[in-house]
Amino acid sequence: MKVMLIKDVYKLGRAGDVKKVADGYGRNFLVPQGLAVLATPGALKQVERIRAQAEIRRTEQNQELKGLADEIAGVVLTFTAKAGETGKLYGSITTQNVADALQEKTRYEVKRHQLDMQPIRNLGEFTANVRLTMDLVPEIKIIVHREGEALEEVSAVEEPVVEEAPVAEAAVEELPVVEEAVAEEAPIVEETPIEEVPLEEAPASESDEATADEASESDED
Repeated sequence: MKVMLIKDVYKLGRAGDVKKVADGYGRNFLVPQGLAVLATPGALKQVERIRAQAEIRRTEQNQELKGLADEIAGVVLTFTAKAGETGKLYGSITTQNVADALQEKTRYEVKRHQLDMQPIRNLGEFTANVRLTMDLVPEIKIIVHREGEALEEVSAVEEPVVEEAPVAEAAVEELPVVEEAVAEEAPIVEETPIEEVPLEEAPASESDEATADEASESDED
């Protein structure tokens, strides 16, 4: 189905854009949440007005949150967790855990749906983005180390590799901050392995058997 966005939607588009989306995503989320309307001829006549209003609103939000974005950018959050020998956590560091820690550090209320990440299930260093507006998406660092080990000891033993925190794909229920929605990816088709069929030797023809019998009789003579 085709919809016209009336607000900015993360990873989908800006207000005034016309997008083709899955029926369920449009009818069950975008339209009920007031993020889009059906792209009817009447709605399309309002595109310029919607874009102009959204631009004014976007500029105001960017100016208001610019200082916060600068403050959040580069913030390092540290978590301790129990983990197995391979580094896999007994549990996970969730988006709510990160939101609470970030709020405690910055004194700004951060909601979990503003974090572009999935739960972290391994020891290590990760990065995640905080969606403030379409244009302001500061990056933070998340360090997860083993419970009972000092952070300095972990760094001395092994130079940590910064990984990007797994991004939640199309978690449509976590989009009220209204920025661009995830584009749909074509499903990966697995190739079915081709079984090798053993070649069977063709049975000897009657003419070949007759020839073999004659040769045998000749040898006996």
